[in-house]
Amino acid sequence: MSLNVHQLHIFYTVAERGSFSAAAQALHMTQPAITMQIQALEERFGVKLLLRSTKRLELTEAGRCLLPQARKAVELMRETDALMAKHVDNLKGQLKFAASLTIGEYVLPRLLGPFLLQYPEVSVSMRVMNTSEIVEEIAHHGLAFGLVEAPTDDPAVITEPVMNDELVLVAPVSHPFASREAVTLEEVLREPLVLRESGSGTRQVMVEELERQGIGEDQLRIVSDFGSNGAVKSAVEAGLGLTFLSIWAIKNESALGLLKPVRIEGISFRRQFYAVRSKLADLPLHASVLIEYLRGLSS
Repeated sequence: MSLNVHQLHIFYTVAERGSFSAAAQALHMTQPAITMQIQALEERFGVKLLLRSTKRLELTEAGRCLLPQARKAVELMRETDALMAKHVDNLKGQLKFAASLTIGEYVLPRLLGPFLLQYPEVSVSMRVMNTSEIVEEIAHHGLAFGLVEAPTDDPAVITEPVMNDELVLVAPVSHPFASREAVTLEEVLREPLVLRESGSGTRQVMVEELERQGIGEDQLRIVSDFGSNGAVKSAVEAGLGLTFLSIWAIKNESALGLLKPVRIEGISFRRQFYAVRSKLADLPLHASVLIEYLRGLSS
């Protein structure tokens, strides 16, 4: 009997998740199907790979030897999918994923049109939520992948850079900063700020860059925060304060003369957008194709 890569993937997922039920959830399979595939793999090698008890699951010595090989096989399959995604001409089916607010509201709507024209038999179902919520959905609730605005250190997911972006200080056109080419960080610290909520990628990137400049979040004059870019922009237009947003998020308001991006001397808030996927579940082929398409736009 030839070695089955699918069985290796299942074994790897069971070992990493620590139970048959958790692996079944991650792989969208039934628990009996998981058990049957593990038994088939054990029969092929003629040795027990897992010790099952009512309390926990343990690898045998043979299982511990097989685990790094199974991990390599899974990684090779993922690399192969990513490589071949560049050459796929015909895709079908529904592509389900999530995107953080800036990406989902402002970036992807502008970029998905050409992608869907190239692959007319693909439909897109996109949920919009903040970065921490997307990571939670992928790690624990079976979401295939997401596009987020900041990297994560959650051990259950893999994070890969996809596109470039830049945060800018944003002022209403009536503000004195709007008529200047640049302002100092010291001037910004004296201004009231209206920000995205904690847990958003935008807030995380802003805080991390300011910390590199020796400025803690507690030194900012944060007067309010909101769970959407639209609410933040409305507050800035109304004169409640300044904000930091992606340059993508203010394209329309900037063109209409409502908001003005302002450069801060000596500071750049450049960042990347990231694709986040489960460490244990396969990435659908059309997801790989979309990620490669977006990556190509930034190259």
